[in-house]
Amino acid sequence: MSDIDPALKPPLEMISASLRAERVRAGLSLTEVARRAGLAKSTLSQLESGVGNPSLETLWALCVVLEIPFSRLLAASQPRVRVIRAGEGPAVGSAQSDYRATLLAASPPAARRDVYGIDAEPGPQRSSDPHPAGVVEHVVISAGRALVGTADEPVELHPGDYICYPGDVPHVFQALEPGTRAVLISEHH
Repeated sequence: MSDIDPALKPPLEMISASLRAERVRAGLSLTEVARRAGLAKSTLSQLESGVGNPSLETLWALCVVLEIPFSRLLAASQPRVRVIRAGEGPAVGSAQSDYRATLLAASPPAARRDVYGIDAEPGPQRSSDPHPAGVVEHVVISAGRALVGTADEPVELHPGDYICYPGDVPHVFQALEPGTRAVLISEHH
């Protein structure tokens, strides 16, 4: 993420407070969460202290261990009407590829879905480990082209194309054109 505009880096203060609160809520030690997520204890300690530059993959691994939706790390209470301009909002980049996810809407208490804006550039594909059981992802391409879906059956999508696939199996997103943009909805069952 070192090439990401500083304004698009993840909001570390919000992430660190959320990680600490969720770890305590789960009754897990720093050592145990780090072990289960495959991270060094010092890395998790730094993240909880608001230091570091976490990748999307690191944060997803922690969410899986803590059994929370990814949006819980980035979402603060929201006003009734909310506008997020293109290029703004809490964004987290991938360590694997030029891929950035921006939380657009966190699931309210009565619903179980989160909405993300995706910006991606051609290069290595972003491979996602399985999310918790029952997660379904919906993607609509708004610009460019991308290879999206389960790791064993990705589909090439063009602007306006939609795909729905299980998020609880390995899945991928690979931009095939510069300036690829998409909306991803992560549905938790």
